[in-house]
Amino acid sequence: MNASRTDTLNRRLPRLLPVALLSLGLMVNLAACDKPAPPPPQAAEVTTVTLAPQTVPESVQFVAQVESSHQVDILARVSGFLDKIAYKEGDMVKAGQVMFRIDPKPFQAQVAAAQGEVEDRQAQLWTAKANLDRVKPLAEQDAASKSDLDNAIGDVQSAEAALYSAKANLDRAQLDLGYTTISAPVTGVSGEAYFREGAYVHAGTSGRLSYVAQIDPIWVTFSVSQNQMTQRQQEMAAGHLIQPPSYNYQVEVELSDGKLYPHVGKFNFISPTFNQETGTFLIRTEIPNPDGALRPGMFVKATVKGATRPNTLVVPQKAVQQTDNGHVVYLVTPDSKAEVRPVIVGEWIGNDWIIKQGLKPGEQVIVDGFQRLAPGAPVKAVAVSPANAPAAAPAAPATK
Repeated sequence: MNASRTDTLNRRLPRLLPVALLSLGLMVNLAACDKPAPPPPQAAEVTTVTLAPQTVPESVQFVAQVESSHQVDILARVSGFLDKIAYKEGDMVKAGQVMFRIDPKPFQAQVAAAQGEVEDRQAQLWTAKANLDRVKPLAEQDAASKSDLDNAIGDVQSAEAALYSAKANLDRAQLDLGYTTISAPVTGVSGEAYFREGAYVHAGTSGRLSYVAQIDPIWVTFSVSQNQMTQRQQEMAAGHLIQPPSYNYQVEVELSDGKLYPHVGKFNFISPTFNQETGTFLIRTEIPNPDGALRPGMFVKATVKGATRPNTLVVPQKAVQQTDNGHVVYLVTPDSKAEVRPVIVGEWIGNDWIIKQGLKPGEQVIVDGFQRLAPGAPVKAVAVSPANAPAAAPAAPATK
């Protein structure tokens, strides 16, 4: 009996197995339908700025060097022994202040000799004139020959010429004596003395004794490369950059300790040609220096201001990220998704960064909250406000 039941079950099993598997599948599907679907990802809140074109001031920074506005080498104009150094090396000297004295005794002797020659020539002239006064009336009465009169006149003229030459020699001797006292030609800082007392100095460039450098006002010079100049010309031609009228730029100076120098300078020379060796051309700025804080030879940072950039887009610096492939910003798309956008940046304007390419007016740039966002992630923009930049001066018409 048991064997019969077993055979019957074996014959029915192939028909019952599909039904059992179907029932099991229905039970699994019903269980899955009972489990709730996962909620969609929650939109992250981000702070954005809405881009709007504006006119912003331009500032360009250069490494610059300080130079004296009037540096003069102190040269010996006569040869002789250096008698005295009459100034303290390195101190400020005033125009006309005595700096060196050369032994004057040989030149005093030359003055005395020249003075004696002048007096001798004056005596000769007096004698010649007296002789002319005697001969002239005699010649008028035919008591003296005409040749005697001509000789008397010639003697007077020769004596006058000799006296003129003697006076010139006296003037030269007095000048040479005056050159033994060497004074500062300008007010400024003094250099070291290249000769000491007792040394024999020669007149001319070989007798360079020291120098005086005027420091108020003072010059700050820097160079602009050919590429920089070409780029600026292209931007001005396209209307992206407007320079101030008559090149009325202002130059601010930053000292080596990071402090801003209190006085502002202006251009006083722009080289008309490029330096063939460096491929740059020179710009010179004149700056007041009443306290002498700037000294020749110092290196400073010069920031040139005055030009403006109309219709410019700016974003806060913290919104711009540096990657291996360049700079990027995060945007909020119209469907409230995060988008990564590569951009080309310009210079900094206060706390903002000029965007040259990559963005358009009206787009929303994420300022805060993008650090953990993935491209395409849903976002919710809050605290929306237009991007601000420092106030710019009214745009001036472009000049050539």
